[in-house]
Amino acid sequence: MARIRKFVSYRNVKRPYTRKSKFTKKNYVRVAPTLRIQRFEAGNPNKKFEYFVLIRPKTRLQIRDNAIEAARQASNRVLAKNMTKDDYYFKTRVYPHHILRENPLASGAGADRMSTGMARSFGKNIGIAAQVDKTKPIFQINVNKQNLKHAKRAMKLASTKMPCKCYIDIFDSVTKKRVFV
Repeated sequence: MARIRKFVSYRNVKRPYTRKSKFTKKNYVRVAPTLRIQRFEAGNPNKKFEYFVLIRPKTRLQIRDNAIEAARQASNRVLAKNMTKDDYYFKTRVYPHHILRENPLASGAGADRMSTGMARSFGKNIGIAAQVDKTKPIFQINVNKQNLKHAKRAMKLASTKMPCKCYIDIFDSVTKKRVFV
C-alpha cells in the first residue's frame, strides 16, 4: 500500500478550487474521496452537563480527515475506559469539505511522452481536509465536575494527533464563561 504524503505540503489554507458542477466539463473535481471519520458524536447527547471542554488550534490551517479520526479514536478511548456512555458527550465540530489534489509529474526515461505537464493541471484527488480557523473548536466534550480530569486528559491526547499546536479551554455550560480548573 502506498504511503500518504506528508501533510506539510497541504497545511496552509489556500483558496479552495474544489468546484463541483452538474456539467462535467466545468468540474475541477471528478469524484470526491470517501470520508474516513466514522462517527461525529459519542456518548449521551440528551443529558445536561456542567462543563464543556473545547480544543482549538493556535493557527489557521487545514487538518486532514485521517488526523481528525485518529484524534477522535484516541480521546474516545480514554473517555470510554474511565466513564460510562451516559457520563459524557463527545462531538467532532469540524467537517472536512476541502478536497486535496495533486498533479503528479512523471520523472525518468520517457517521462516527456507520458506527462501532460501543466496542461489541464487540476490534479487527482488524494484526500480531504477541514479548513479550520484559529478560534473554531475541533472537538467538544461535555462532562460533569467529577469527570473533568478525564476529559482534559482525553483532549490532551487528541492534541498530540493534530498537525498543529492546540490549546484546551474549559467553559461553564450555564454561564458560557471560561473556567480555570
